[in-house]
Formats: sequence, C-alpha cells, structure tokens
Amino acid sequence: MMIRQMQLHESGLIRHIDRSETIEKIYKMNNGVLEAVPAGHECPTWDDKYTLEMIERFEEELKGGGIAFGAFDEDTLVGFGVLGHRFRGEHQDRLQVDLMYVSRDYRRQGIGTRIIEELSREAKERGASYLYISSTEAESAVHFYMASGGKITDQVDEELFRLEPEDIHMLKKL
Repeated sequence: MMIRQMQLHESGLIRHIDRSETIEKIYKMNNGVLEAVPAGHECPTWDDKYTLEMIERFEEELKGGGIAFGAFDEDTLVGFGVLGHRFRGEHQDRLQVDLMYVSRDYRRQGIGTRIIEELSREAKERGASYLYISSTEAESAVHFYMASGGKITDQVDEELFRLEPEDIHMLKKL
C-alpha cells in the first residue's frame, strides 16, 4: 500500500472508492453531549451524481491551494483525504479535513490512520494548530476521528455547520 500526494488530474480516481457501509449506530449532539442512536441500515456507495459532486469538491479544494493524499493498492485508489486550503476559527489556526474516505474492503487496515497522519503533518507545516473535522455521524467515522485525536468542540464553524448540520464537529490538536 502506497500513500502519496494526489494531483488534480487524478480526481476521477475517486470513482474507485466504495463508500458503502453497514451503519448500526449514529451519533447526535444533544446539548453538547454525544448520544448514540440505533440506525441499522446499509449506506450504499455513491451514485454517479454524488461521485461527480465529490470530484468537483476535490478539484475545487486543490485548485484553491488544498492538498490531497491517496492510498493506492497498485494503480487502484482505495482511500483518500483532502486538506482544505482555507484557515478557519477565531484565530485562523485550523485547517479542515474536507474529504476523507477509505473503500469498504480496505477499512481497519491502518490506511485511514496513515492518511490522517499525512493531513496532520501537512496542516502543521502550513502553520495550523488544529485540524477541524466535520465528521459524518456514523459510529465508525466518529470513533475513527476520536481514536486519531479528535475531540468534540463547542467552537463549531458556522459555515460548515450550515452545510452539514448533522455532522459531529471536532478539533484535533497538532
């Protein structure tokens, strides 16, 4: 498995990602407290329309100065993460993990950890003190980010909250 920086022209490789997942529990924030809620459903992989949206988002971030790291099994992209280009927060000391996915058959092999380490290293080199994480509410995602050092924040980025109000917002100290 090779982790390396991705280039703009590789955006179409996102089509290789199998985002599907069985979601037993989701999390919701209730007065600042994380609550587990049974879900019990299958989340399918992206359809063509959503895949194009992900590709556009990837390209927009890279064109703006963000950076992406991909995990490759030979020539197949099996995971990727994108570090946003825009500093956020009251002190402008946070860079966002804008996208992060690992294909279903490759999860729980340390790939996500290696990608988040690359994103953290790059964010620190760019002068950030924190990674801002707006995680999907799925139990697996929330647990992954918390195991990677993410902590629930009460300093929620209003713009990101408006875009995805169900997300769990975290900060990871760099």
